[in-house]
Amino acid sequence: MNEMNTSFNPVLVTGASGFVGNCVVRRLLKDGYTVHVLLRKEAKMWRMKDLLDRVQVHRVDLLDASGVHSAVKAAAPAAVLHLAAYGAYESQADARRVLETNILGSYNVLEACMAGSARVIVNTGSSSEYGYYDAPMRESDVLAPNSIYSVAKAAQTHLCSLLAQNGKCGLATFRLFSVYGTWEEPTRLFPTVIRRARAGLPLEMVAPETARDFVCVDDVIDALVNFQALERVKGEVFNLGTGIQSTMRDVVAAVQAAVGTQSEIKWGAMNARKWDAKNWQADATKARRELNWKPRYSLSEGVAIMAAWMAKIGDNYGNE
Repeated sequence: MNEMNTSFNPVLVTGASGFVGNCVVRRLLKDGYTVHVLLRKEAKMWRMKDLLDRVQVHRVDLLDASGVHSAVKAAAPAAVLHLAAYGAYESQADARRVLETNILGSYNVLEACMAGSARVIVNTGSSSEYGYYDAPMRESDVLAPNSIYSVAKAAQTHLCSLLAQNGKCGLATFRLFSVYGTWEEPTRLFPTVIRRARAGLPLEMVAPETARDFVCVDDVIDALVNFQALERVKGEVFNLGTGIQSTMRDVVAAVQAAVGTQSEIKWGAMNARKWDAKNWQADATKARRELNWKPRYSLSEGVAIMAAWMAKIGDNYGNE
């Protein structure tokens, strides 16, 4: 676990109303940081409602360059976590908006922060930048993005690496693999399976051999907020995954163990999605070697934490 380092206070977070961004904000507040967040006026606020009196909110669209510069100047962050993205969900299918948000929006954030007081900028990429590989994906692999979103995220990563060459602050990009955990979008895989399993409802799944490298959000945050180590990084890219590939069969087993029920499983009841694959695994050697990062939670442990959190907050969370 990281502790507050006053050299990196205050912290600015983009994408704070999203899954990972909100979890990051909660960790930073717990650790004693002063937190500023950039939020669009259209941002869904159900994750943020209990945090609004503890953070300083700047309402601005990332495509508004002057607005972003003004907000960054007001916040004067020593550390920046850029987690805002568009296109990661099926409903976010506007190609122009995907490209503009992830590339131009990122440029506006990077330009403003690098011109200011930031000592370290943390950018989040995506494992989708790689395309499909039969072996564990390495940061040195040739990128073969196969969607508008993955093209945009790959361009965002390249942009960060380029700007870092002449920047005075540390700048790291983390390619996130399949992150799950508390505050995850309630319609996604883990919340849906946990909710249905606890209610004893049938689990309608894709093929059981469909696989991903699932990494607990708490483990991801450990890397994102390790500011002291990241200040030395100049545009490097790091994979954040467990290095272990888990199938849908593994996911169902972990959920059933966590909630203590045995729902009927309907394999193949859901059609495969275009990004489903039998091989999707990180090689996280670089993050282990250079940042001393390694995941703390196994799939079963992470699912148990998430199931307990859902039982506490209510399985039908996020409907506000």
